[in-house]
Amino acid sequence: MAHLNKIVIVGGGSAGWICAAMLSHYFQNGPTQVELVESEEIGTIGVGESTIPPFLQLIRTLGINEQEFIQETQAAFKLGIRFENWRAKGDVYYHPFGQIGGPLEVNEFYQCWLRAKQNGHPSGLQDFAPATVMADAGKFMLPSKAQRTMIANANYALHIDARLVALYLRRFAEARGVKRTEGVVTDVVTRPDGGIAKVILRDGREAAGDFFIDCSGFRSLLIGKTLGEPFRDWTDVLLCDRAVALQTENVGAPHPYTLAQAQDFGWRWRIPLQHRSGNGYVFCSKYLSDDEAVAALVGQVQGETVLGPTIIPFKTGMRQRLWVRNCVAIGLAGGFIEPLESTALHLIYKGMDYLLRFFPDLDADPTLAAEYNRRMTVDYEEIRDFIVLHYATTKRDDTPFWRAYQQVEIPESLRERIALFKAAGVLRDGVDDMFRAPSWQSVMEGMGVRPDRYQQLVDRIPLSVIMNLMDKSAPMLADFVATLPSHEEFLRTHCPAAPFKRSA
Repeated sequence: MAHLNKIVIVGGGSAGWICAAMLSHYFQNGPTQVELVESEEIGTIGVGESTIPPFLQLIRTLGINEQEFIQETQAAFKLGIRFENWRAKGDVYYHPFGQIGGPLEVNEFYQCWLRAKQNGHPSGLQDFAPATVMADAGKFMLPSKAQRTMIANANYALHIDARLVALYLRRFAEARGVKRTEGVVTDVVTRPDGGIAKVILRDGREAAGDFFIDCSGFRSLLIGKTLGEPFRDWTDVLLCDRAVALQTENVGAPHPYTLAQAQDFGWRWRIPLQHRSGNGYVFCSKYLSDDEAVAALVGQVQGETVLGPTIIPFKTGMRQRLWVRNCVAIGLAGGFIEPLESTALHLIYKGMDYLLRFFPDLDADPTLAAEYNRRMTVDYEEIRDFIVLHYATTKRDDTPFWRAYQQVEIPESLRERIALFKAAGVLRDGVDDMFRAPSWQSVMEGMGVRPDRYQQLVDRIPLSVIMNLMDKSAPMLADFVATLPSHEEFLRTHCPAAPFKRSA
């Protein structure tokens, strides 16, 4: 095999250092060198970011101590997302992590619940989701420490400071041999076959390599500007194109969920860390100016502002191919979907995971690149459809922004998913799907999309058995959660972070 001798990562931040950390973990003893080129002049986007459970899988795979990582990155726990005002003003629902209920014989819990609802049971679906019940009560316990209890099937992720995560992973990667080069890339030199040969820095230094990873953010220096890979624009189905972000000091205890609150012209997030919170307003500039967005956000946040506000313009979509010749784009350089379901860091991890799975040699076999591109495109489109679902099923028509969504023609793939679900609660599952059944069921139910009927197999179970299960399990879950420590108590006891120090 003609091994890759050197990989060059262009750009730092969360994307660059996640890539560097993963490569350094697997190539610590050679044969491939890794160099990361970044500049302190170019800031990173993230100030406070929300993750999903696979992010912790990454931390564990790298052999990082979870408790130490939480303390070093000021992290707090996340059990799911709380959606406010999405279906209609005043509506609230949760998208929890982990399972909802448990199977009854061979039947999925959701189908049993549908039958109970059809027969007048007063429960809500989320009454049986341990992560939702904990989140709503402000409680937390590691599910792995509560085996054989009703919260054992819950799951969790983290709220993190993206800057501190990048610094942590930089230390991790550099300790394993990654070379960091400080400098601004001004030129990219290509090979005769169109691949990338090297990048040239402002001061004339060069970084040559066999393979390049583009983590240059929205600038997309390699895949976009140099290789000219076309961009698939999805702004026809996702109308927001800007965000304003700021950090505030925490007021009160940090809640163990991400808040996603629909606004007049988009939606607002709140991501509490241990001592401060990330806040933002994702909006559509056609209906709202930057100044109006800042004023709307500042008028709603709690606590004193410690960083920002920062305006972030973005374009929703992805490159037609993320792997072209000897270059892969990861993170914002490859594509962007608004962070409603906290998928940005996951796509970085998934992009690197697939790259390691289809790892090339010097020839960079186009067959590997084609399969990589197919798999990543499926992931991006699944996330796009899941985000569009929140908008496409709203009943809101109180502003021009929400009325505009009544005219959006949703992707055929999402239309088919909704039709299949409405028929009998059936979901289209893929091998590597990011969003499993509880996610689709939670958002569909939260947005008022309920199947026309349950699956007939459920009729094999006596109705009295199903109704009895529903009657007993929800109160039992609520009673157990009431005995758990609060989220704040759990953090203080097991993984307290040093107080936040404001930079001078």
